[in-house]
Amino acid sequence: MTESVADYRGEGECEAHKRTHTHLHTKTFTVLFPSTGAGAPIDDEHEDTEYEQFQSTLGDQDDNPYAPFLLRIDWEIAKWAKMRGPGSTAVSELLQIKDIVALLGLSYKNSTELNKIIDEHLTSGRPRFIRHEIIVGGEAFKVFYRDVIQCIRALYGDPEFLGVLVFTPERHYTDSDCKTRVYFDMHTGRWWWDTQKALKKLKPGATVIPVIISSDKTQLTVFGSRTAYPVYLTIGNLPKDVRRKPSRRGQILLAYLPSSRLEQHHQQSRSPSSPRECIPQVWYLRHQDHERQRFVHCGHPIFAVYIGDYPEQLLVTCCKSGTCPKCDIPPNDIGKILHTVAQVGGSSAAFSLACREAGIKPVRHPFWVQLPFVNIFRSITPDILHQLYQGIIKHLIVWLTEAYGAEELDARCWRLPPNHHIRLFMKGIMTLQRITGKEHSDICKFLLVLIIGLPLRDGVSPVHLVRAVRAILDFLYLSQYPAHTSDTLRRLHAALESFHQHKSIFVDLSIRINWKLPKLHSLDHYVDSIKLFGTTDNCDTQYTERLHIDFAKDAYRATNHKDEFPQMTIWLERREKILRHDAFINLKGVWFNQAVTSYGTSWIRDALACFIVSFRDPLLTAPEIERESSRITYRWDKLWIWHKIKFASESIHDVVHARPARADKYGRPVPGRFDTVLMNDGTGGTSGIEGYRVGCVRLIFQLPPEASQQYFPNSVPPGHLAYIEWYTAFTQPDPVHGMYRISRSRDRNRSLRASVVEVRHIRRGCHLYPVSGAVIDRSWTSSTVLDECEHFWVSPFSDMHMYMSLF
Repeated sequence: MTESVADYRGEGECEAHKRTHTHLHTKTFTVLFPSTGAGAPIDDEHEDTEYEQFQSTLGDQDDNPYAPFLLRIDWEIAKWAKMRGPGSTAVSELLQIKDIVALLGLSYKNSTELNKIIDEHLTSGRPRFIRHEIIVGGEAFKVFYRDVIQCIRALYGDPEFLGVLVFTPERHYTDSDCKTRVYFDMHTGRWWWDTQKALKKLKPGATVIPVIISSDKTQLTVFGSRTAYPVYLTIGNLPKDVRRKPSRRGQILLAYLPSSRLEQHHQQSRSPSSPRECIPQVWYLRHQDHERQRFVHCGHPIFAVYIGDYPEQLLVTCCKSGTCPKCDIPPNDIGKILHTVAQVGGSSAAFSLACREAGIKPVRHPFWVQLPFVNIFRSITPDILHQLYQGIIKHLIVWLTEAYGAEELDARCWRLPPNHHIRLFMKGIMTLQRITGKEHSDICKFLLVLIIGLPLRDGVSPVHLVRAVRAILDFLYLSQYPAHTSDTLRRLHAALESFHQHKSIFVDLSIRINWKLPKLHSLDHYVDSIKLFGTTDNCDTQYTERLHIDFAKDAYRATNHKDEFPQMTIWLERREKILRHDAFINLKGVWFNQAVTSYGTSWIRDALACFIVSFRDPLLTAPEIERESSRITYRWDKLWIWHKIKFASESIHDVVHARPARADKYGRPVPGRFDTVLMNDGTGGTSGIEGYRVGCVRLIFQLPPEASQQYFPNSVPPGHLAYIEWYTAFTQPDPVHGMYRISRSRDRNRSLRASVVEVRHIRRGCHLYPVSGAVIDRSWTSSTVLDECEHFWVSPFSDMHMYMSLF
């Protein structure tokens, strides 16, 4: 070998790297799908949301936000008992302490009564579990599942996702010439666009609902053999940021499948099928009856993506171990085999023989075989955790150990300097057992520096080895970009090509004999998969494995460990109801008139009309907005209300409140609180007053679905909104103390000026001091001074971020 080895990271590539990073941080140019009907309702009739339906069941308890619980403490203890509590028996023992129920004013005195309230009066918005028995080889297996269509309806119609659902595919580009494509969320990929186009020919105006299924067997106990086999469902209409956060509840537990190894069946059945061959049959039987159903709606659920590790991918595609679940089996072969089996009478022997000749498992009825627009091999997506961290990186560490020896690598590992982002393995990495994906991720941050400058045995040049390691690390990091352009995908492909160019060094060192590694081969499909379904964080098994904690392990711990699955499903249903009710309490529908009287939003109707007009056409002038707003009518009568906005970033942690007067649990009055904020008019920078103005937040709200359908039928509706009362613009700071003086902004009739704005334009909260003479007005109080005083000083001293921002 010689040192003159071409490096794919040449000067031109470095410039391309800088250019693509610039593109990823700039606004994209969007090409919308050429259809105005996708995502539109069938008619103008309004169907009540789950929150509205639940509100109607409360009757005369409309003024109690915690109903059916009596008081806040009644609800908080119930929430603790089901979300963080020790267990039903311990909760009952706690409540049996003398007088505790009476002292706290609880509506239940044990877990049984609490469960009855939850079961009879709360709703989760999600379907109940169904218990079903299936027979395989004469053996009965219990399956717990939910109706898949009802699960999709629950996600599609969840009020929590109002304003974030995506209804149509889009093409995004880095420039107006549409030369460089950008991929990120699922709706920016080619699959949705192509499927929408094909569906449009059959059903004009139809909406694609991409169904995403994931499954994985998991251990329920640290010791022992108790396992669960959960199957999860979500939809591609939800942005990936929502789908991958368990707290957003964008995933639904669809089923618990039998996790038995079928040993009894293997010993007693006369069927030639082995236990390994029976497991896929159990899996498919539970999908067959449900995936074929369709919405009686303009939305069409279409199975799009399957997420799972390599054994699960083989199970779903009927492929055998060692083969590729994406490209080794032509999609039409299974259909041909099934047709051939039908012609010979469907005998088990003939069927098994035909499948064996095709290299697939003998599964008679794969759930996907008759689903429209489905190519199961294309639906298999990249798996960063198992294919890279627990696959290629795991192999790479072993190869480097054989090449250089564990002693020297660990010696270098011990001497790495500390850094905030680097985990130090003070005992080295070569003696680690059962290394997790997270640990492999930590090791990747310094793996390359461990081998730089190390010589190989027999005087072999290490150039090819170093470049092979660099290429794999480049591929690893590039593959996890949250957004990709055509340029970054070329770099991803080039990184893989570079590894293949240099990998022969491991064969020369007698570390590898061949490269028959399915996980290495799977990397060939990453670029095409990203183009089809968006970036890899749309389908990473790391996120679904996190769901095991909530949906399997915690559920199991809440049981008595005997016949656990019925108990687990009930526990999960009650937990979902608690989470749903918690969201309902934080999101209340308020009548227009109530918004005026309780929140002081005197001009809410006029301000909202102006906002709707300007949002639909930002180029209108003020007179045009005023003229068009007079034509806005309200065919709905409630707003969805929030009481605070949280700001959280590396530089700021802040909360803004907008809450009316109320009574506490003892009936004592609590005054309202309406905070002041810094608003960005679109031109404000990271510091200084230019482009900013102060306003008082009187109402934080969102339009209900019927309003969005009325005003924004063909576009994405606005998200969270705020009703703001304005203060005058900044002028010059006081020459002595340097603070800015502002006043309440009024029109010629002395009425307060107010507007409806998008919450995203609020920079942060700000603190005002009342302007006073030598003696401050004694009638002012902390809760009334903002309403009764006219002039204020803007304080820069509330926190360091405010101090740095204002000057």
